Amino acid sequence: MAKSVGILTAGGDSPGLNAAIRAIGKTALSAFDMQVIGFHDGFRGLVENRTVRLDETALSGILTIGGTLLGTSRDKPHRMPMGDKFLDMTNTIVETYQKNHLDVLVCLGGGGTHKNAFRLMQKGLNIITLPKTIDNDLAMTDSTIGFDTALTIATEAIDRLHSTAHSHHRIIIVEIMGHNAGWLALGAGIAGGANVVLIPEMPYDIQIVADAIRHRLRHGKNFSIVAVAEGALSIEEAKIMRTAVEAKEKAEKKEDKKKAKIKLDKLKTQQIDNTLHFSKQLENLTGLESRVTILGHLQRGGTPSAIDRLLATQLGTTCVSLINEEHYGVMTAVKGKYIESVPLEEVVGKRKTIPLDHPWIETAHRVGISLGN
Repeated sequence: MAKSVGILTAGGDSPGLNAAIRAIGKTALSAFDMQVIGFHDGFRGLVENRTVRLDETALSGILTIGGTLLGTSRDKPHRMPMGDKFLDMTNTIVETYQKNHLDVLVCLGGGGTHKNAFRLMQKGLNIITLPKTIDNDLAMTDSTIGFDTALTIATEAIDRLHSTAHSHHRIIIVEIMGHNAGWLALGAGIAGGANVVLIPEMPYDIQIVADAIRHRLRHGKNFSIVAVAEGALSIEEAKIMRTAVEAKEKAEKKEDKKKAKIKLDKLKTQQIDNTLHFSKQLENLTGLESRVTILGHLQRGGTPSAIDRLLATQLGTTCVSLINEEHYGVMTAVKGKYIESVPLEEVVGKRKTIPLDHPWIETAHRVGISLGN
């Protein structure tokens, strides 16, 4: 009998998701005569059994479109808001899976989606995942769907800010997404010619940042571009955050998880205002006017790059080959020039950050970019 494939997209949207859905659908339909249905709005659509048949008509014309035609959400199967309560809906999801006679559920998403998919796998569902996140921080894969497009957008933003920084003799600080990994900020900073790049992996000393800008001033360069990852912290802030994380881990062992989470979330919320405070500090230390540009969700939107379309299509077609072979419980991953399968348990709970010996860091140093340390 022909296999029945379910697809959902969860977490933040990323350019290239529609390309991946199209690749899975077209390959499943034409090469293996499978049936394909999509679930709206991530895991919530599974709970509510909101489906759409992904036939040739539905898949037509979506390759170049950003976002996801299925919609997305950050709802977690084991803790889903239902009215005024959070409920464990994993058993309902199992029922939906069985009701639709699915042979496999394909989940496209980042770290949170992979955790949720793994929980469903432990409930006995056949699961395959595709790596999607503009942050590029998913473990066990060289790259993720959406990263290249977001990197290009951030680089173009830095390109455009050079002229206004030069014209007004200012420091322009560009806050770039990336969660707690610096791939986007470092890549865009190098490609866009930023003078300072600050990333979460390398806590910075603001005096060193100010010295780098003053050095430029002494050599007749009266402007600077500073690319800051949203999770970047000063050395002092990093110590505070590390203490908070350690306290949370201890509290979790004592099962005081709620109190620990509130404390850690409060610290993370304070990071939102961090860039503005950092800007004022640099003004005081350098004597140059400083302005902040927060790119935010601009990095998620628009037409996916050719590289993201190609990557998404490769991952999607490989996914269907794995389904045909009944090779479940894996993520399709980029390994060099090839697409391979990686067991989900090797992906879950891990974050891919920039190693301190990564070639991009060495490259940044060689072209004179200050990393604040």
